[in-house]
Amino acid sequence: MSFIEQIKAKAKAQKKTIVLPETSDVRTIEAAVLVLQEEFADIILLGTKNEILEKTKSLHIAHISVENATKLLEKAQCIDPAQSPLLDEFVELFVELRGHKGMTADKARELLVNDKLYFGAALVKSGRADGMVAGAIHATSDVLRAALQIVGTAKDSALVSSFFVMVVPDCTYGENGLLVFSDCALCQNPTAQELANIAISSAKSFQSIIKSSPHVAMLSHSTYGSAKHADVDKVVEATRIAKELAPEIAIDGELQLDAAIVPSVGASKAKGSSVAGKANVLVFPDLDSGNIGYKLVQRFAKAEAYGPITQGMAAPVNDLSRGCSALDIVGVVALTALQAQN
Repeated sequence: MSFIEQIKAKAKAQKKTIVLPETSDVRTIEAAVLVLQEEFADIILLGTKNEILEKTKSLHIAHISVENATKLLEKAQCIDPAQSPLLDEFVELFVELRGHKGMTADKARELLVNDKLYFGAALVKSGRADGMVAGAIHATSDVLRAALQIVGTAKDSALVSSFFVMVVPDCTYGENGLLVFSDCALCQNPTAQELANIAISSAKSFQSIIKSSPHVAMLSHSTYGSAKHADVDKVVEATRIAKELAPEIAIDGELQLDAAIVPSVGASKAKGSSVAGKANVLVFPDLDSGNIGYKLVQRFAKAEAYGPITQGMAAPVNDLSRGCSALDIVGVVALTALQAQN
């Protein structure tokens, strides 16, 4: 069973409700049909039911006819924000959350009606949905702005960051070729404190999704003082902070990549380390290295890259690439549903 099929099976065991706001895009409708067919999550679609069902005529799913797609979509809950009886409640909620930042009832109503990301986020905040997946037609900044303003950060998190689940074929590193890379999408140049928060969040994400013990490597171009530089100092300080904040998690650094994942190199360069040679969570020192790193592994090792998945939110809201396929959306819905279980 592939990684994503395992995630779907876990999601199906405790089904959650995920809102998909971008119903003007046919990929979202195709993804909703596939999710409803596999029954690993319940779906809320934002828009008028007639407009959503009309889009089934444009679907191109090889093994599902237009008639069956329509029947499957009947299982989804369709909500038109402009006509929803929830609108007044959500206006009050938005003003309560953002009134101190100048949010008025009129502006809140305008955003909730005209930008489905905000209405979707309100569904999550109010508990009517367990998570949201968007980004097929919106920039990451738009998705995160709506999520942060309404859903907010988790009580035990000072930072929203992201991670990728990397599944590398024919590989023994990490958890038999499965690793978490963080942060590869959001935090440009984190401070030592922020890097520590990313490490702790990534360890928790690994544990909740993979159901195994995380071993977190704080990556650098140096191992245990082999190089001297301010960039190395940042990783050393981040490691100290992370260990202090979460002593129960196996975190170590600074470690070069080979020392982090190759047992023989780890034993040579970082003797006595609880992480060296067996890291399954790789924390990159900045966004440049993280983004380049995951794409190198994805392309050269032909790895599957699932993400970016956000962490540190009060409830899961995940972003999509605007070049995503319907199957990509299905995968992110499954991961979001699993996050919601935790």
